[in-house]
Amino acid sequence: MNVLGIMSGSSMDGIDLALCRVEQNDSNWNVTILKAVTVPYNETWRVRLSQVKYQNPEIYVKTDVFYGRYLGELTDAFRKETGLNIDLVASHGHTVFHNPQQWITAQIGDGATLSATAQVPVVSNFRRADVASGGQGAPLVGMGDELLFGEYDFCLNLGGFCNLSTQFEGQRFAFDISPCNIVLNRLARERKQKFDQDGQIAESGSVIYPMLEKLNLITFYQKKAPKSLGREWINKEFWHIARDFDDHPLEDRMKTLVMHIAVQIGNAVEQYSTKTMDQNKILVTGGGAFNKTLIDYLKSETEAQIVVPDDSIVNYKEAMIFALLGAMRVKNVVNTHPSSTGAKYAVIGGSLDGDFSQIL
Repeated sequence: MNVLGIMSGSSMDGIDLALCRVEQNDSNWNVTILKAVTVPYNETWRVRLSQVKYQNPEIYVKTDVFYGRYLGELTDAFRKETGLNIDLVASHGHTVFHNPQQWITAQIGDGATLSATAQVPVVSNFRRADVASGGQGAPLVGMGDELLFGEYDFCLNLGGFCNLSTQFEGQRFAFDISPCNIVLNRLARERKQKFDQDGQIAESGSVIYPMLEKLNLITFYQKKAPKSLGREWINKEFWHIARDFDDHPLEDRMKTLVMHIAVQIGNAVEQYSTKTMDQNKILVTGGGAFNKTLIDYLKSETEAQIVVPDDSIVNYKEAMIFALLGAMRVKNVVNTHPSSTGAKYAVIGGSLDGDFSQIL
């Protein structure tokens, strides 16, 4: 089937839409990106999404519905512009709350409204079932990494947060490592830039070692997987350390954050590596893959072969994997790994809205 995967990441750069051809042959799955595009957020949406968690219940529900309608309008426009058939939409939504310790995760973008607007069946709310069964609800990409990119020792995504998945002791492990673009972009905005193009700001700086040491001592990094991160954690545990060094040049703070991210990734790879470090092959995707300074530090900290694939995979791997998870949901196939999320049992994640009679 043709599945449109829709992804909005924590860095709020925009909405990724990736139309994928998903094919199943027994237990084997193949996914090919047919067409993909990123729709940048305008300032109105960026502010509304960042502030909705602080609003009253009525505003929250309205935003959930209006955002679902917006995603439906984007789906309809995508279909008309490309002329390609869409059998199913798999929508991650935009994360507003994520606190699995309190059984909470919320991705807005009402599936029923999306389906009614685009007149396409929709799978959404992928994370809720896993959290309800005691899991972190994130990251869910480990299933797709195993099925589609199993030839790599590690799959690393450098998005708003960076997460890693790998096969270890017969199970698929996946977990968040540290913040990534969500904090790098905050600093870039001090220069009126949306992000650090090619890592140029970081490249011109010097590491602030007292700042690096404080960041590396954050307790989250000593926790064992499964574990996940959210914006709430950044505001509570991370950002105040970065602010303590506001009197240092921006370039130095940026380079220190890049170094910190690379160090934590290196630590994670070493912990789960079953080979000597230089024998590992790491697939790197997400916006951070274009940050040349970060990639250079990664090569140094991991000593591994760093593989940055073609731009379509770099930019749309997560949307592509949610397209796969949506197809698996429709086929009633387990699409989560308890070893990745810490859930008590595997679940078939995703809520269904719309008419599925044509694809079931």
